[in-house]
Parts: sequence; C-alpha cells; structure tokens
Amino acid sequence: MPAAFLKHPFMGQQAVMECDDDAMVRAMLAFELALAEVQEACGAMPQGVSQQMREQLESAAFDSEEIAVGIASGGNVAIPFVKQGRARLTDEIKRYWHQGATSQDVVDSALMLLLKPRLVALDHLLLRCRSAATALMSAHTDTPMVGRTLMQQALPITFGVKVAHWAIGLEQSRRRLSEVELPVQFGGAVGVHSGWDALGLEWMDAIAERLGLAVPVLPWHTDRYPIHALGTALDAVAGAAEKIALDVSLLTQTEIGEVAEPSAPGMGESSSMPHKRNPVRSALIRGAARQVHGHTSVLINAAAQPLERGLGEWHAEWAPLMESALLLEGALEQAAVLLEGLEVYADNMRRNLAATGGGIMAEPVARMLTPQLGSDKAKAVSAAAAETARQEARPYSEILADHPDVKGNVDTDALRKACDPGLYLGSSSLQVIRAKKWLEEK
Repeated sequence: MPAAFLKHPFMGQQAVMECDDDAMVRAMLAFELALAEVQEACGAMPQGVSQQMREQLESAAFDSEEIAVGIASGGNVAIPFVKQGRARLTDEIKRYWHQGATSQDVVDSALMLLLKPRLVALDHLLLRCRSAATALMSAHTDTPMVGRTLMQQALPITFGVKVAHWAIGLEQSRRRLSEVELPVQFGGAVGVHSGWDALGLEWMDAIAERLGLAVPVLPWHTDRYPIHALGTALDAVAGAAEKIALDVSLLTQTEIGEVAEPSAPGMGESSSMPHKRNPVRSALIRGAARQVHGHTSVLINAAAQPLERGLGEWHAEWAPLMESALLLEGALEQAAVLLEGLEVYADNMRRNLAATGGGIMAEPVARMLTPQLGSDKAKAVSAAAAETARQEARPYSEILADHPDVKGNVDTDALRKACDPGLYLGSSSLQVIRAKKWLEEK
C-alpha cells in the first residue's frame, strides 16, 4: 500500500519518522538489555554479561526486512528479533539472552516505549490548543451568533461560548489521557515467571524502573486494561478534535461564512475551481479521527483474550494502537494551527442572525406575550409572525407591532428588546468566564 500517499498525510510527520521499523527494533533491544542488567544485578548471570550484550548489540545492524519476513512464521516481531539478537552475540553469552522472557513481554514493552514520547507530544499539542482556544474565547466572549440545532437556526449564543465547549472537550480528554499508565510487560511463558519464583516480580518492577514505565500489579498478557484504557483515551481526544473540525467546516460554508481556516499558500485550493478555499485542515482532522474511531473498535473488541495468551486478539492490537497515536498527533497538529489562526467574521454572524428577519426570536416573544394572550395564543401569534417575516422578507418586529393581538397591548420598547438577539444570550458570557477558570485549574 502506498502509505506515504494514503496514510501518512493524516499522521504527525515527526511521529512517523520516530516510530519506524528501526525504532521498534531499538525499543525491543532496550527491553532485552534492561532485563539482562536486572538479572545480572541479582546474580542470575555472570558479572559483565549485560555490558557485553550492550556493546555487541547496540552497534550491530539488525536486518529489519528479515525480521519482517520472520513474522509470518513466528507470529510476532519479537521471535525473529530475538533470533537475530542471539546470532549476533558471542557463544559464551548467548544462553543469557532473553532469559525468562516471552515474545509478548518484548512486544508489549516495546510498544509502551514507543508510545511514551508520543503521549508527551500529544499533551504538548493539547496544551497549545487550549492556549489558542482560550485566546479565542476571550476575544469573542460577547460576539453574538446563531445557535443551531438539527442544522437549523435556533436561538442566539456567542462565539465565545462555542469555543469554550471546544476547549473543554479537548481539555477533558487531555486530562484523561494524562492519567493513562504505560506499564512494562514481563511474565514469561504463562505469566508467572516460570522457573524464577519470587525473582520474577522483582525483575518486573526493576525493569519498569530502568525503562521509565509504570509498574503493573501483575503481568497483563490477557488482562488488556492498559490497552483498552489507552485506546479509548486516544479516541476521546479524537472525538473532541473532530467536533471542532466539523463545526468549523460547517461555519465556513459560502452561504454562512462565519469563520475561515487560516490561509496559507496553496492551502485549500481546488484542482479545478480557482475560486474555492476548501477547509482542508478540518478534512484532515476528521479523516484522522474517523480512522482512530475504527481502530478503537478493534482494540475494544480485543479486550477479552483467552486463557494465558491471546490467539489473534493480541496480534490485532499492534497496528491500531500505534496508528491511533500517530493519527491523533497529526490531527492535533492541524487543530493547533486551525485554532491559532482561525479567522472570525463577526459581521457575517450578525448578518446570519438577521436572516430570518428576526424570526429567530419567536421563542422569547412568545414568552413575553403569554401574560396578555395566554400560552397557546402567544405561541401561535409569534410563530405566524415569524413565518410572515420569512415569506415577505420584512422585519419580524414590524410584523408583530402591526398584529391586531399585539398592537396596543404590548409596550413597544419591550417588544423591541424581545426581538433583539443581542439581548437574549442567556448565560453565554458567564459560561465563558466559568470555562476559562476551569481550564486554568490544571
């Protein structure tokens, strides 16, 4: 598959380079060397062996293509890797290589090592998004716009409160992701450190410390909570980013024109229509997020694994887990640029508020008329005036003022205020203040 054309454009480019086949080899080697050092420290191998391993293997050239071919017969990348590693060691220390470990220990721990810097990068991007969103909220705390439900004009809100919801969605998922642990894996063939008794758990804890990974309660070969927790946390961030991209893409439509993505040379151009400025960043964010959602379904459905080792379920996790992190990093890179440079057109927001001739205010008008006309009559008069305003392109307030059930029965100033969207923003401004306070807590 032409990954550079079809897959990598949605991913963080630095992340792709840092998570290639060679990086996986280095991560597996880091686990094996940590294991050797821990075992040497407690006398399970002669002094100096772990250092010999390091010297002989860190400078060795592993054949990634040969490892890839070996997966077909071995079932996972660790088996051909371990064989290559052993072949590159001198005869007197070969027997200490991979001592007490199983292939799943190597692969799971290596994946955790690869994911660790990715989570750091994701956190930095999310903080960058939070900063940009906070600035947007502050600039547009009181900027009125149409609130839309079921894709139709509903009641007024402010753009600031819309951005506040974007920011809260990202920050909630950031905090959840920051609490996810990446544990080491070490249990041996059936997860009980066969042949090593109490030393096994000691080694597991010590390897975790050396690698900077979390210490699990027990080996987790078929207890896939760490993967489930990480996968669903990544998916939550993807959903929050996708929400922003969806809203922005809808608001950039030509007929609405309330916002625009930041411009850049060639960004968003059409292959055939020179006038177009496509919301490409939003498209890339949504494209990445949709893939993450699909990967998450694979991870969730692989959570229950049989007996002491998975049969296909574990194998199905590898690519979806790593790709989810890389896709999300790409999505957040786009989201950060999008939020930092989003163009906001307050004049168009005011224009769209007036698109119904003021009919958007039918609900507060009905509320105001209820004491004089009763609930049912007030709703009927309000709705009829809104429809007339739409059909005749006349101001809603003007039609209401001439209505026989309204004229002379309602204070003109009160009617004018009831028809003014800028005076019916509810708690929008207070919500922005509250959101900013919450965002600043952590």
